[in-house]
Amino acid sequence: MHGLVPYSIQSFVIDSYGADAWGRIGRAADPRFGRFEAMQTYDDAVVEGVLAAACREFNKRRSDLLEDLGTYLISNPRQRITRRLLRFSGDSFADFLLSLEDLSDRVALAIPELRLPVVIVRQKSSSCFDLRVEPGMRGYGLVLMGVLRAMADDYGALVLSDCIEGPDGAATLRLELLDPRFARPRDFELSDRP
Repeated sequence: MHGLVPYSIQSFVIDSYGADAWGRIGRAADPRFGRFEAMQTYDDAVVEGVLAAACREFNKRRSDLLEDLGTYLISNPRQRITRRLLRFSGDSFADFLLSLEDLSDRVALAIPELRLPVVIVRQKSSSCFDLRVEPGMRGYGLVLMGVLRAMADDYGALVLSDCIEGPDGAATLRLELLDPRFARPRDFELSDRP
């Protein structure tokens, strides 16, 4: 697994719960464990062990922890570049959803070694969307669900969502756009000004 994935988990834990919590999780997963490096490669079993230890540490279900990770990737101020890159994908939340089919290829252009699962978007009506996450990365659909919930808030949209995860990493996400202008969207500019 590309190191950006476990590095994101590490950043989420440290920013949300503190370095001491991360230390306990690392020791519980493997006493020789230290920190993840973003540009290294890690065995999936190591990352799964860290996730399991984090779930025990925080008394959370794996699905909840992964959704929280997705939300963190958008809503935490230290991760603003991720939010900006995704927000650049459309003027509305519906446009953003339709752009997700290109996400895997766009990431591969920037980081060829990081292959995200393909997302297939089906717009069933003007307000209903089904997203199919192809197999390949267990938990990706759950992280994506957290990302989508945070992006809906970012766009000011009210969305009802659900994720059904398959055993091979595939997932189906169902979203119903209840109100595209439910709240004022967060400010967005092309330039990166903190």
